[in-house]
Amino acid sequence: MDYKKLADLLLPEINSDVTEIENKYPDRGLDSNAIVTRFAPSPTGFVHLGSLFASMVAMRLARQTNGVFYLRIEDTDKKREVEGGITKIVNALSKFGIYFDEGFDKDGNEFGNYGPYLQSKREEIYKSYIKSLIEKGLAYPCFCSPEEIEKQKEEQTAKDLRVGYYGTWAKCRNLSMEDIEKNIKEGKEFIIRLKSEGDIEKFIELNDLIRGNLSLPENDQDIVLMKTNGLPTYHFAHVIDDHLMKTTHVIRGEEWLPSASLHLQLFNIMGFKAPLYAHISTIRKQDGPSKRKLSKRKDPELSMEFYEKEGYPIQTVIEYLTNLANSSFEDWRKNNPLAPLEDYNIRLDNMSVSGPLFDIVKLEDISKTIIANMNTDEVFNLYNTWAKSFDADFAKIIEDNKEYYYNIFSIERGGVKPRKDFSKWSEVKNYISYFNDELFAENLVSGYIFDNLDTRREDIINTLQNYLSLYNENDNNEEWFDKIKVITDKIGYTKDMKQYKKNPGNFKGSIADVATFIRITMTNRKNTPDLHRIMIVMGKERVEKRIHMALEFLNKMQ
Repeated sequence: MDYKKLADLLLPEINSDVTEIENKYPDRGLDSNAIVTRFAPSPTGFVHLGSLFASMVAMRLARQTNGVFYLRIEDTDKKREVEGGITKIVNALSKFGIYFDEGFDKDGNEFGNYGPYLQSKREEIYKSYIKSLIEKGLAYPCFCSPEEIEKQKEEQTAKDLRVGYYGTWAKCRNLSMEDIEKNIKEGKEFIIRLKSEGDIEKFIELNDLIRGNLSLPENDQDIVLMKTNGLPTYHFAHVIDDHLMKTTHVIRGEEWLPSASLHLQLFNIMGFKAPLYAHISTIRKQDGPSKRKLSKRKDPELSMEFYEKEGYPIQTVIEYLTNLANSSFEDWRKNNPLAPLEDYNIRLDNMSVSGPLFDIVKLEDISKTIIANMNTDEVFNLYNTWAKSFDADFAKIIEDNKEYYYNIFSIERGGVKPRKDFSKWSEVKNYISYFNDELFAENLVSGYIFDNLDTRREDIINTLQNYLSLYNENDNNEEWFDKIKVITDKIGYTKDMKQYKKNPGNFKGSIADVATFIRITMTNRKNTPDLHRIMIVMGKERVEKRIHMALEFLNKMQ
């Protein structure tokens, strides 16, 4: 077979000399330990938790070694393409702190020196390398129709054989030049296949950076390199791109592990140095006694829209994913509670092989800590931004009363042990609703939540009447509490909490009960932040109005 003649017959307009192409993609000139990673999705526009997880790990590895993290869009399968898919991907990831050094910006514009970053724009590059393979006798045309391939699969299945295009089943592998020329003259469509020299009985070694040393069966399939439309398959295109773009580490899901043998084979055939591979285990979820993959149908938390709508801060989601990535992160965070997340270096050899378990309770616990450590400006601005998109009516109320709500968010913020009251912005409205007069009134439709009203109604009335006469909005915390003590004595309750806890039956009630009577009057809740601070923020008019409202309610019960 004259392979040079065959190559010119199949790809007449293509130059098989790839020297010029190679020269366009020089060494990046990075430090020897710098990592170059990529996120390479199809342009579907859909980003899920697994995508974010993998891209976050890839980005962090590049950042912590002063390397490069780039976006490449693998659009050789045009059936999967969605209009605006690229910008949707970029914008979805950017909302969670994922940014690229090269690739595409939020408007879909390419940037970087190693592009094009859209595979469909690199068609001639792939064809040049394919033609070079044909010239070496390592690739050939296949004229089998889809119907013939399907029939062959059915025959293999019926005979309980491996399905595929290999060995004696590779019908076009040994076609003569005459047969090939005849098929082309007849206008038959063809694809280009790899002429694999692999042996399924032999093994190839892969040192996976997460899973360690693996032995994988060699690939003996004559896989498709180029489709009838002239575009390459993913398998071939990503090998060329990772070589030219100088990718050092391929971080991808474990579902690609069965293809690793083929990919290493292609790198070897092309004479390229293969990147290092790390196959990330799929995030799973406990479902009864078993574990399963997160499902689009069953698990809303798989979608990134879930975290936006619920209002988890960006830092929460990324910190939680870092916690899933490395088991050592939790101890690091305990020892460095306020350190920037970027101070922690992700390690591939510390990633789970069996698959991390998604735990919404753990996510919320992390989120509570993160929000608790935010200052007032951060909480106020982040919540307000979220509310404008997901609760516009309440956002308008805040906008019209900025100082009041800013002061609400400032209550017990900061300090050594800040309160951990909410884990996401969607919980905030309910958490602070008692500060809003309309929402407070709605809450009172079912009445106040005073305990033992049949026996304590008079005590509550006396407490509120005394408090109304003693109340001074300018009291500091100590002065305010001294007045609570005075009221406690007046209604016959005790200030001695130690004695009360030892023998509660010896006392009518305690100072804690008195504070609770006032707390429920102000908020209709038994557990709130600092009560004195709440009333300072509410202001004299609102405090006195709420006392009168509670007294009216209690007096109607006579």
